[in-house]
Order: sequence, then C-alpha cells, then structure tokens
Amino acid sequence: HCNFEFDLCGWKQDENDHFNWHLRTSSTAKLGTGPATDHTLQEPSGHYIFIKSSFFQLSGQKARISSPVLSRKNKNCKVCEAVIIFYYHMFGAHIGSLIIYQRTTLKHEKILLNLTGNQGNFWQRKALNLSGDGDEDFQVVFEGIAGEGPKDGIALDDLTFSREC
Repeated sequence: HCNFEFDLCGWKQDENDHFNWHLRTSSTAKLGTGPATDHTLQEPSGHYIFIKSSFFQLSGQKARISSPVLSRKNKNCKVCEAVIIFYYHMFGAHIGSLIIYQRTTLKHEKILLNLTGNQGNFWQRKALNLSGDGDEDFQVVFEGIAGEGPKDGIALDDLTFSREC
C-alpha cells in the first residue's frame, strides 16, 4: 500500500519518458490546479503524486511511474487474481490521459485502463485485475499524458496491491 505520505514507496520514475510525477500536497498547489485535498487524509497537507500540463510540457508528452516488480512465483498469485486498487483525480477542460499498463519483465505491455478528458473534480476509486502470463514477473505502470491546459492535471493516491502477490 502506498499513500505517498512519506515517499514514493518503491515506485520509480521511468527514464524513457518526458517528465516526472511529483509528490505534493494541495497546500503547495496553486489555486485551480489539482485536488483540494489528498485522498488518504482528506487534508490539504496530505500527499499524493501529480502531473500537470504547463508551459514546460508539450501536449502529448508523457510521465511514467512504475511499481516494484511483483512475482508470479508466489503460489497464491497463480491461484487468485492479483488486483491493484487506486484513487485518481482528473479535472480540467483540457486534461490529457491516464493510461495504466501491466508490463512484464520482458517489457511486454498490456493496457489495463485508458482514461481521457475531464473525469470530475473529485477522487474516484478504481480496481483493476492483474492477469497472469505464466510465471513471468511484472510491474504496473501509470502513464500520464499532458493535455493542453496549463491548470489541468492528473493526481494519484492510495495505490494498493491485493495481498495475494
């Protein structure tokens, strides 16, 4: 489980993208950019990760962050489907996209979810099944794609994997 209150909990910024996800609080955000509170504490001082479209990113540029490697060698992981549960906030007239991938250690990527455009000014919960391909270990990758609006952004909080893996 990662609530981003202290750090990125082993999630790593990808090196083959254009910019990074940033750890932040709503109290450090400019008015009109991002959620009013985090999801975990429901406080402006609570932390989450965030990307926003700005003059520094061109529309379509990507920021990617990857989970620690999850092992399929655990016998429980083969019996029961693994699940990732997370909360996202995507608000703004010119918001970009959020794409979630399951990536194997051999770098094969499968899209689990693709959200584009304004999803509302509130935190939303999503649970995704992480299907298995044999015994190959894998990661979950969150990819944020910059939109056209300088105030529009995508936030993530409370990323949790089921206990099976």
